[in-house]
Amino acid sequence: MTTATVTRHGKHVVRALGTGAPVFVLLAVLLAALALTDPGFYEPDRFLSFVKRAAPLVILAAGQYLVIVCGEFDLSVGAVVTAGVVVAAELYGSFPGAPWPLVTALLLVAGGVVGCVNGLISTALRVPSFIATLGMMLILEGAVFFWTGGSPHGALPAAFRELGRGSAFGWLPWAVIVCLAAGAAAMLLMRSDFGRTLVATGDSERAAALAGVRVARARIIAFVLSGVAAATAAVLVGGFSGVSAQAGRGYEFEAITAVVLGGVVLGGGRGSIVAAMAGAFSLQALFTLLNLQGVSGALESTVQGCIVIAAVGLGAADWSRLRRRRTNPSEGQPL
Repeated sequence: MTTATVTRHGKHVVRALGTGAPVFVLLAVLLAALALTDPGFYEPDRFLSFVKRAAPLVILAAGQYLVIVCGEFDLSVGAVVTAGVVVAAELYGSFPGAPWPLVTALLLVAGGVVGCVNGLISTALRVPSFIATLGMMLILEGAVFFWTGGSPHGALPAAFRELGRGSAFGWLPWAVIVCLAAGAAAMLLMRSDFGRTLVATGDSERAAALAGVRVARARIIAFVLSGVAAATAAVLVGGFSGVSAQAGRGYEFEAITAVVLGGVVLGGGRGSIVAAMAGAFSLQALFTLLNLQGVSGALESTVQGCIVIAAVGLGAADWSRLRRRRTNPSEGQPL
C-alpha cells in the first residue's frame, strides 16, 4: 500500500468522523489513563460494569442529539428520569402484581407524551425550547415533590429492576444490551430520510421548509424520541439505583455536555450521533478517572462547565480565518 493510498484512507476516516473526531481521541486517552491508573479496569466484569453505569447517559445523549441537531434543546430529560422512577415505585405500591413489561411500556408512553407536549409548546406556541423544557423540568420536579413529599414510597420489584442490574447469559448486563440496541436504532434513524430531515432543519429552517420539509412535525418527533429515551434511562436507573426523588437530577446537563463534547454544534445542522454517544462514554470515563484519583465528586459540575465552555468555544472559532492569517501575515494589518 503506497503512502498516497494511506493518506487517502486517512482522509476518508477523518471525513467520516467529521466534527466528532476529537472525542474519539479523547475517549481513547481516557480509557488508556484508566488502564494505567487501575490495571484491573479491563477485567470483563469491571469493564462491563463501567458500560452499565454509562448506559443511561449514552441513551440520554442519543435522545438529546436528536433535539439539538434540529436546532432545539431538551432540559426536561433529567426530570423525566426522576418522575419515571418515582411513578414506577408508586404504581408497584398500589399494584404489587403489575407485570414489569406493562409498567415499562407505560413509562415509555408517558415519556413520549412529555416529549410531545414539549414539541407542541415550542413549535405551535413559538416558545423557545430552552424555556419550554425548563418549565417542564420544574413542573415535573414540583409534581414529584408534591406527590411524594420528598420521600417516595413503595419499592421496585426484582423483575422490574432486572434490566438495570441483571445480566443475560449470566455475564452480559441487560443494560449493556439495551444501550447497544438504542445506539443501533439511533444510528439507523440518522441514516434514514428522517435523520437527514432533522439535520437539514437544524442547518436552515427556512431552506428545509422551502424544500417541503414539515419542520414542526420533525421537531415534535425529535422531542418525542428524546422523551422515550429519558423514560428508557429511567428504567435502567431505577434498576441499579433504586427509588429516589433525586434519581435523574443533573442528567439533563450531563446529556448536553456529552453531546457538545461529541462536537455537535449547538443550534443544529451539524454533528454525529455516534460522536455524541462517544461523548457520553468520555464523560463517564472522566468521572471514573477523577474518582480513582481521589478527586471530590462535587467537582463534577465544575468539570462539566469547563467542558461545555471549551467545546462550544472551539466549535465557534473561525479556524479558516486563522489559517488565512497564518499564510498571509499582512492580512488585517492597517495600511
